[in-house]
Amino acid sequence: MIDTISHNMSPNISILGIGTALPTHRIEQDEVLDKLEEALHDSPNSVRWARRIFKQCGVATRYTCEPNLIAHGSRSRYLPSEGLDDVPTTAERMEIYKRESIPLALQAAKDALLDGGIEASQITDLITVSCTGQFLPGLDAVLVKEMDLSPRVQRIPLTFQGCAAGLKAIQLARTLVEGQSNKQILIVCVELCTLHFQPSSDREALFGASFFGDGASACVVGTADKNRKGLFQLGEGHSVLLPECGEEMIWELGNYGFDLYLSTNIPKLLGRYLPSEMESFLNGQESPNLWAIHPGGRGIVDIVQQMFDLSDSQVQFSRSILHDYGNLSSATILFVLKAMREDLITCQSGSSNGVALAFGPGLTAELLKFTYLPSIILQEQVVDHVHS
Repeated sequence: MIDTISHNMSPNISILGIGTALPTHRIEQDEVLDKLEEALHDSPNSVRWARRIFKQCGVATRYTCEPNLIAHGSRSRYLPSEGLDDVPTTAERMEIYKRESIPLALQAAKDALLDGGIEASQITDLITVSCTGQFLPGLDAVLVKEMDLSPRVQRIPLTFQGCAAGLKAIQLARTLVEGQSNKQILIVCVELCTLHFQPSSDREALFGASFFGDGASACVVGTADKNRKGLFQLGEGHSVLLPECGEEMIWELGNYGFDLYLSTNIPKLLGRYLPSEMESFLNGQESPNLWAIHPGGRGIVDIVQQMFDLSDSQVQFSRSILHDYGNLSSATILFVLKAMREDLITCQSGSSNGVALAFGPGLTAELLKFTYLPSIILQEQVVDHVHS
């Protein structure tokens, strides 16, 4: 059955190509827990807490750019069993970020161009996204040089906006193309979350250590032509700062990396405020079939599934990305959309409406409508049928 395409879709503004990249060092969840237990041998209560959250967070494997993080026993400077004398400082972590973020960003960006059949010379705008590190001249300037983009490309860095920023970048790109249809916008998200593992027995630090991973993703947003197949056509976006939630997700600079606080109340708060926002966003339209949920944690996917009565198959991509890679902050939503698109193409699915959701500090909720189109020709046939 073909879903009716929403009338507020701008003609053919779509994600034209998607690319992803991962570091080479793989983390097994059980191995990290063993290292934490060794480092926390004097804090039995923290060990019990860590065991529980590591086994319940829905993550099996992750990837890291920092091999020392997974070094055997006491050789890991990020999880020391004694003292803080050799723990990496924020400055050292930022040096690693600068070195390791660039190749990941380049790989994801080049794969997105290749996937979309787009030349670097066609890119008019570059949006770079990250909240886990900064340097100047920034990642945007490096990408222009290394990818041979035009030096006049419009560069827009989105920094320190957390997990929701990847979807925010897609919404921004859609708005830019809507204003000028010849734009081809490259979005590159890179997050090295594991650089901020803390040498701490605090529950907040252990909670973050249980499910964040490293990775990069990229996509190209532009106007699709009739030769395109397997597209996500982009529709209306919606951003909201949820009330009374400002202290529930905090990301601050510390002496040993960035200090993250994530409240365990976040799923409950989403359950309280998100239904009315979604009702307003859909504005009487039927609930979509496709759900691209940023897997900020198992509890977030659980509450969204429960709130909107979704089937297991509708949340399978969010759960599988969380299970295999962890939470990659802003980069994650494109991992989810890529996995969804690959499945839709493999299954030779017809046109179907969807919604993407991501959440970040504030507490911010980003929502975006999209439609999967097997081809532009099919879209035109459906639109003709709707108007006849």
